[in-house]
Amino acid sequence: MPGDLYIVSTPIGNLKDISHRALTILSDVDIIACEDTRVSNKLLTHYKIKNKLIFYNDYNERKMVDKVYNYLLEDNDIALISDAGTPCISDPGYRIVNKATLNNINVISIPGASSVHAALSISGLPTDNYFFQGFLPKKKGRKTKFEQLKELDCTIVIFESPKRIKKTFKDINFYLGNRVVSVCKELTKLYEKVYLNDIENIINIFNDISPKGEYVILIAKENYKLPI
Repeated sequence: MPGDLYIVSTPIGNLKDISHRALTILSDVDIIACEDTRVSNKLLTHYKIKNKLIFYNDYNERKMVDKVYNYLLEDNDIALISDAGTPCISDPGYRIVNKATLNNINVISIPGASSVHAALSISGLPTDNYFFQGFLPKKKGRKTKFEQLKELDCTIVIFESPKRIKKTFKDINFYLGNRVVSVCKELTKLYEKVYLNDIENIINIFNDISPKGEYVILIAKENYKLPI
């Protein structure tokens, strides 16, 4: 019988944000497939978990799919984790999930932290209907992507790095207009902060800020207005 493939959510910042079930799985599986052993070892060391680690990331995913699949066929239980949050959400993983599922290997979700849901829950924006964009194209296709997003009648969720966040604010204002946005910084970490304002005011606020850390930007639909 083949082994089971576990898709295990890990903390997005605070190491306490992990389930008892996830810790049990990480201790009991035969192999942990991770993006970066240095990052994953911090979590595993904190919880005194020792296990075999292999790399599975954006750079080697295509060639690692068959290797991980063969490990599963050899009756190895494998946990797939990302550096932070839930695997396969703007992170590698869907290819091995696809292959395992199509070949009748058990794929089991071990849910937990997600920066998408964490940001939505504290954004102050409507969450009954949302679109997850993830990271925007850096150059090619960026204008087209914004034109597509403009047609959506819901809250839009974007991931952004500190290096590009000011440019993205300006692009939001240029392509989408002066929308209300919620900017979530360093979720679950020491310097977690939420900025809720229209994009023109957000641009002004960040003129005096040197962005650091990770950001989630949530953009309200076109006609949404902040309460007076």
